[in-house]
Amino acid sequence: MQNILPQQAGLTVGNVIYRYTAVKNIDDPMLVHVQNENALGDGYIFRETDDWSGLEGNTIYKTIPVGAIPIDYWGDGSIEIEGIGSILDPSVIYTYSYDTCFDPQTDPSCEGYQAPYSLADILPEEYVDPQQEEFLRLEMEKQYKLEQEKEQEEFERKKRRKKVKVDLEKMLGGLNMQMMTDSASLQEQALFAMNFIPASYKSALKGGQYEDVPMLKDGYIPNNKKALRVGLAQQRLHEEMLDLQYDK
Repeated sequence: MQNILPQQAGLTVGNVIYRYTAVKNIDDPMLVHVQNENALGDGYIFRETDDWSGLEGNTIYKTIPVGAIPIDYWGDGSIEIEGIGSILDPSVIYTYSYDTCFDPQTDPSCEGYQAPYSLADILPEEYVDPQQEEFLRLEMEKQYKLEQEKEQEEFERKKRRKKVKVDLEKMLGGLNMQMMTDSASLQEQALFAMNFIPASYKSALKGGQYEDVPMLKDGYIPNNKKALRVGLAQQRLHEEMLDLQYDK
């Protein structure tokens, strides 16, 4: 029956439905027993007998109410034949239901239900659960470790920022120092150069107004006889060079 009915606490069988076909001669005696052994005692928890004596063979269907017998009582089932004959196509079906209040604690509405006790009802006030205490300790250690890592990360970040700032200040300080040095050098060179400038260069020139003075008397420019002779000599030399070129 363990392979036929679900093994569920609180399950009860209410009906046994069976069917088979009897094969026999009308004059032969024949009894058919459909039965289940009592798993918790002797005998049978269910047994139905069909008397086919003096009857022709035929097919029978039956539904036998058995009340609400708990599943624990239902042992092995069988169909037994007494007399002369046989059966064909036997089938046995069990209808069952589940008693939700088999365990009264499953539902407050069940008869006999009792409110369950909590740990607070049975443990002293100063009781500390070791597992809970260990869990809290591990959580505190985890939180402390996270805070330490966060502080270390913040420290490293500030350290990097400070280094960048110092390097930048050094770089800017070097540039400013170089600019100041170059400026001082230029000032020294300018002062050195001014010491060697003649005093006359430093004297202021008197201003005033210069009137136009006629450069040509009567507006006539006399011929330059010397320049004329040079020009004639150059012209003569040019003509001689041309004559030599064509003579060839």
